[in-house]
Amino acid sequence: MTAMEQAETRPRSTRLPRRARRNQLLGAAQEVFVAQGYHSAAMDDIADRAGVSKPVLYQHFPGKLELYLALLDQHCDALLKAVRAALASTSDNKQRVAATMDAYYAFVEDEGGAFRLVFESDLTNEPAVRERVDRVSLDCAQAVSEVIAEDTDLPVEQAMLLAVGLCGMAQITARYWLGSGRSIPRDDAARLIASLSWRGIAGFPLHGGPDQP
Repeated sequence: MTAMEQAETRPRSTRLPRRARRNQLLGAAQEVFVAQGYHSAAMDDIADRAGVSKPVLYQHFPGKLELYLALLDQHCDALLKAVRAALASTSDNKQRVAATMDAYYAFVEDEGGAFRLVFESDLTNEPAVRERVDRVSLDCAQAVSEVIAEDTDLPVEQAMLLAVGLCGMAQITARYWLGSGRSIPRDDAARLIASLSWRGIAGFPLHGGPDQP
């Protein structure tokens, strides 16, 4: 049976409220984009995966790029929310570092593969995509830098540089961990990198602490 025949025989979805349909289409699009990449994915593939006609897909998203950007916005927001929640989860800075590292590892491990759209997109030559990818990296680092600056009284620029380093370490090691087969349990891997990070960031004394003049 050809792909066209399969599409024709596959039952179409029942009518859904607009928001529910949009979420369904985003879920189908994520599966296709993660599996095929942006350039190889086709709107026909996404409509077929969702079990809808292509006109229904176009009622919600005028084109493939708009669909991709909607997904990217969704998952960039999710990552930033997770990082902010990790920072707000405790006032113990050692635990804050551990929680932030775990937020990145959890994001990368998610079975939907959304991290590939954010960190491994094949469309970074598109300005709208590049802007979103750069912005979420900077926004996450900004959230971390605010805690560093507040606790150490370091200048904003220095706190931001340290935060970029911490977030970069979290993102790169999490992707390496996943790509190497997850031979180390996630909690152990995140804890290991958190320990490395803490050994560095703890060298900057707390503002007003005993090591400060």
